[in-house]
Amino acid sequence: MPHIALPEGLPGISSGFAFRPETAKPMRELAHVLLHGPSTLTGGERELIATYVSSQNDCYFCQTSHGAAAAAHLGKDSGLVDDVKRDFLQSPISDKLKALLVIAGKVQKGGKHVTAESVENARQQGATDLEIHDTVLIAAAFCMYNRYVDGLATWQPQDPAMYSSMGEHLAAHGYIAPSMERATA
Repeated sequence: MPHIALPEGLPGISSGFAFRPETAKPMRELAHVLLHGPSTLTGGERELIATYVSSQNDCYFCQTSHGAAAAAHLGKDSGLVDDVKRDFLQSPISDKLKALLVIAGKVQKGGKHVTAESVENARQQGATDLEIHDTVLIAAAFCMYNRYVDGLATWQPQDPAMYSSMGEHLAAHGYIAPSMERATA
């Protein structure tokens, strides 16, 4: 049961967005730029960063919806998404992405946990300054999104098919236009 009177029937963050559309717009735009806009990191890599941070924050809605979007980008490989959430250092992803996930995990704990050594390691694995920047911002933004979703105690359905459909939509269309409202309509 949400802590405030959120619109019924809208899952997760979409209920908060519907409650206060004027804050939803910039939050959607930020997610769109970070996860769907032009980047040298693939959509799957960026969604994996969002998924990993959300799993570390124990935000069911965000880790499941962004995990589904990552899987959609990765040829429906939900096993890889699960591997990354469980132990990304042992998962079959690039060393560069592993180094970026180390940084993302440090941001999730607190920005001051990011070290010069972790940044240098990411560079040695081929990460650019832009990729490091975007990793930090994705991790920081998802800490905010996760706390928004869970801090309002939003409704978080358990139906995997709903998340799969949502992930397909997010991977294909991004975050500007409302997508979760359509998934429940």
